[in-house]
Amino acid sequence: MIGVTFAIVFGVIMYRISTAAALAMSSNPTARANVRVTVTATAVIINLVVILILDEVYGSVARWLTQIEVPKTDKTFEERLIFKAFLLKFVNAYTPIFYVAFFKGRIVGRPGDYYYIFQSFRMEECAPGGCLMELCIQLSIIMLGKQLIQNNLFEIGIPKMKKLIRYLKSRRQSAHDHEEHLKKKQRYEVDYNLEPFAGLTPEYMEMIIQFGFVTLFVASFPLAPLFALLNNIIEIRLDAKKFITELRRPVATRAKDIGIWYNILCGVGKVAVIINAFVISFTSDFIPRLVYLYMYSPDGTMHGFVNHTLSYFNASDFKPGTEPNDPGALGYNVDVCRYKDYREPPWATSKYDLTKEYWSVLAARLAFVIVFQNLVMFMSDFVDWIIPDIPKDISEQIHREKVLMVEVFLKEEQGKLQMLETWKEHEKKKEEISNNQSPGLSHSHRGSSSSVYSQRVDV
Repeated sequence: MIGVTFAIVFGVIMYRISTAAALAMSSNPTARANVRVTVTATAVIINLVVILILDEVYGSVARWLTQIEVPKTDKTFEERLIFKAFLLKFVNAYTPIFYVAFFKGRIVGRPGDYYYIFQSFRMEECAPGGCLMELCIQLSIIMLGKQLIQNNLFEIGIPKMKKLIRYLKSRRQSAHDHEEHLKKKQRYEVDYNLEPFAGLTPEYMEMIIQFGFVTLFVASFPLAPLFALLNNIIEIRLDAKKFITELRRPVATRAKDIGIWYNILCGVGKVAVIINAFVISFTSDFIPRLVYLYMYSPDGTMHGFVNHTLSYFNASDFKPGTEPNDPGALGYNVDVCRYKDYREPPWATSKYDLTKEYWSVLAARLAFVIVFQNLVMFMSDFVDWIIPDIPKDISEQIHREKVLMVEVFLKEEQGKLQMLETWKEHEKKKEEISNNQSPGLSHSHRGSSSSVYSQRVDV
């Protein structure tokens, strides 16, 4: 099933490449001018529709796979179901975003030596400003579309539709018996038309996927937490209406904590630190700008940065069949062109090889990832240590309750001990009275037996 997601993402990539090529060769100047916007918007919408469809499919597949395993307890069944559903939905929701963030524009080659798919389609590149803006657009459309369509419309619309169908069926059945139809129904009979309660797993899954959108790529879309907050404010009221008017009353069960969801939240939080570090260092131009500013800038400013990131290419080095169709379209012949990369110029001894600037930027990027990851992990652990899981007033109240319970237990034990001592004294008095009234022989015999009995009592 994960392979299905990868295949669909690859299909969308093929759509982007072919559509970009078709629009670039179009006779309409408006279509040629808006190639990147058109391709990006339509591809993101296709990804959103596929994600919404596969989410429902993956939920059913995860339940079916878990039922085949036949877990022994309900808790084991729920944990295995949650793990499978989360794994499938995680890959389904974030694979298109991972492609734009870390793979698009990385495997394209260079002028004269491009990489092709099926020997006709060249791998797509990022915009001249980088892939960060496209990542922001992709994340915002998928996140907002998923929240509006799946989390809000589907949550209210599907239970209402099922409730209407169930009501029509019950009305059709009760039409045969006119007396029962006229009889006033009890509350539980009316509630039977509501949708059965399916558990809290879908609600938790929504929040976990939203938490991933907010944390994993927040460096590219800083407004994601704000949109998540607004969505959750609306979601509270929609869920309240759904649980009260659209669903049957759930069966109350005790729960010590949120179960496996806590481990998933911790895992997503730790992965988010690493992914944001890579987004900042590899997807954006933050590190190349710093490297140029402190290592290669002649006057300590960013003047000349764009020229520093462009390499030279000799137009005569194009392979046969890959050169421009109309070299004189600009009105003059182009002998040398520029492209964004760190490569040696064509007049160097090792032309088109990677330069030392490329390796300097790569080393700085990897160093930033390591420093950023360890710094944020240390800060999170420090904050976790400062802010306890249980507030101080609650921990003191729990301690006070334990002390009171111990005192009550000690009082009960002391009361039992006093009752036992009173009973012993009462038995001794009875034995003394009986010994005074009995003859000598029986007195000694009874005395020995009573002493044995008192020893047993003491034991």
